[in-house]
Amino acid sequence: MEVKIKRRPGPVTTEVHEKDGVAWISYKALDGIPWIMNAFSTRLGGVSDGIYAQMNLAHTVGDDPDRVLENHRIIGKAIGVAAEDMVLAWQTHTVNVMKVDDTFRGMGIVKDRPYRDVDGIVTDTPGLCLLTSYADCVPLYFVDPEHKAIGLSHSGWRGTVGNIAKNTIALMKESFGSDPQKMIVCIGPSIEASCYEVGEDVAEPFREAFSEEESSRILTPEEGKEGKYFLDLTQANVFNFLNSGISEENIFRPDLCTACNSSWLHSHRASGGKRGGMCAFLMIKNG
Repeated sequence: MEVKIKRRPGPVTTEVHEKDGVAWISYKALDGIPWIMNAFSTRLGGVSDGIYAQMNLAHTVGDDPDRVLENHRIIGKAIGVAAEDMVLAWQTHTVNVMKVDDTFRGMGIVKDRPYRDVDGIVTDTPGLCLLTSYADCVPLYFVDPEHKAIGLSHSGWRGTVGNIAKNTIALMKESFGSDPQKMIVCIGPSIEASCYEVGEDVAEPFREAFSEEESSRILTPEEGKEGKYFLDLTQANVFNFLNSGISEENIFRPDLCTACNSSWLHSHRASGGKRGGMCAFLMIKNG
C-alpha cells in the first residue's frame, strides 16, 4: 500500500516514519523533547485483511482478536514499546479522564480492563505507554515539560462539546501540578471540516457550548443545504485549549485529514463505517 500524502494547508507539523514496512506519524513539536515518545499509527504494516487491512488496532470492529494483538506487537516493536507496557482507554464518547500508573500496564492489550467509560488518561510514570483509538475523531496529546507528565484524550464531537481537553488539563494540574501556560498540546490526525458534514442535531450543542464568535468559526453553513454544516473539530479544540489557559504558541494543529488520506489512514466517514482503527501513543521514556 503506497503512501500518497495529502496534507492540509498550513504548516507541516508531522513526520511520517517507516520501519520494516510499518508506517506511523509523529509530531515535530514532541519529537524535539528527548524524554517523550509520540506516535500515531497508520493502516500500513499489520496482519489484518479485508476492510481492516493492514494495521488495525481496534478491538470493537469485528476483526480477529489475535490479529489485533499481533498488530499491537508489530507497531510496538517499530516505535519501541512492548504490548505489556501499553494501557488503552475504554472510549464511549465521555469526557471522563483517569490517572494511570504501573498497575495499569498491559490493560486493554494483554489484560482485561477493570474500568470503562474513560476517554482520557494521564500519567507521570516512565515506560508506561498511553493509547487511545481513532478513525476520524480527534486525538489530543498533552505534555508537561516542567513536571514530566503526559496525557492523551479522545475528543469526538461529544467530547469536544463537553470539553475533555479542559478535564484532562484539570486532572494533570491536580495530579502533577501542571501549569497550562507551560504545557505543549498537539491535535492529532483527524477529519477536517470540509469532509465532516453534520446536521442541526450536532450543530446546536456547539452553539450552546461555544460563544457566538467561536461558533461562527467552528460551524460553516453548507451552501444549498439547509440545516447542514461543516464542523471544524480542530478549531473547536483550539478554543477549548485557549479557554483552558494553554498558550497559543504551544498549540500544534494537524496537517493530515483522515478522510482525505483513507488509502493509508482508517476513516469512518470515508469507508462508510467499514474500517479498522488507529491508535495514538504517548510515553515518557525510561531513563
